[in-house]
Amino acid sequence: MRFGPVDLKDAEGAVLAHSVGLKKGRLRKGRVLNAGDVAALADVGVRQVIVARLEAADVGEDDAAQALAKAVLGGADGLQVTVPFTGRVNLLAKGPGVVALDVAALEAVNSVDPMITIATVPPWQQMAKGGMVATIKIISYAVARSDLDRAIAAAGNGAIEYRRPQIASAKLIITEIPGGVGDKGAKAISDRLKALNVELSGIEMVPHEEIALRDAILQAPDELIMVLTGSATSDPHDVAPNAVRAAGGTVARFGMPVDPGNLLFIGELAGRPVIGLPGCARAPALNGADWVLSRVICGVPVSSADIAGMGVGGLLKEIPTRPQPRRGRGSE
Repeated sequence: MRFGPVDLKDAEGAVLAHSVGLKKGRLRKGRVLNAGDVAALADVGVRQVIVARLEAADVGEDDAAQALAKAVLGGADGLQVTVPFTGRVNLLAKGPGVVALDVAALEAVNSVDPMITIATVPPWQQMAKGGMVATIKIISYAVARSDLDRAIAAAGNGAIEYRRPQIASAKLIITEIPGGVGDKGAKAISDRLKALNVELSGIEMVPHEEIALRDAILQAPDELIMVLTGSATSDPHDVAPNAVRAAGGTVARFGMPVDPGNLLFIGELAGRPVIGLPGCARAPALNGADWVLSRVICGVPVSSADIAGMGVGGLLKEIPTRPQPRRGRGSE
């Protein structure tokens, strides 16, 4: 592509780089100038314009953005591809879900040519319908076909995937202690599930005792079981994790390097996930449980190693019910 000023007589067929006012209206940048445009520019005394002139080996910005969007999606479903405009194509969520990204592939795409760009939300970001997952932007008016081909190859036929909810129903079991908070927070948890198209089939209150909790877990028929304890789980062999084991299940991990959310645990019973929610899940503010819950509901396995990897970026906002919990006396 050649970019720069040209005499008006040579501008027909070129892409206008900067908007120009006319006697009536204006010609917008990005317009491919035709004979009428050239005459209108001459009519207002323009003798030279700055344009981009595509060469045979170039691909226009809209076509290039569309081709790259197709490559990064591969055969993935769940994302709507917008009509290209000024070199931009957006990928929008068709419904709730989480975003799976091949980070290395996307970084490779962005390394081909600074004029070829993809920006995305973070990996495993939970999305709602209409949310923008990614934007593909061709900065210049065209790029060399050879560079576009390299970017498409780097995308690997599917660097962006979208995982939709796989679980339809969940049960919440809350343990009670004398003088405890009861079912406080049930609405916040229910709202989280609704955002992922999951029905909360019921809330069961049981004493904060291993046997009582074990029996409630065993009787829950749902695809996902959540446990919220009246007294904070403070050890891998506390009441709630032990109740899961007593029911015949396993506990893969207790504790996560995300704050708020440290006291989460995750396990399994007869192929169904069991999540021990931290107390902060009673509030609607983002916490570590959200990261785990959204992945599990969308069918993404969450291992102990996955949770260990959440620490970088896992320092979340303070919540009003725990003002400055991480600062000791004398801290600034």
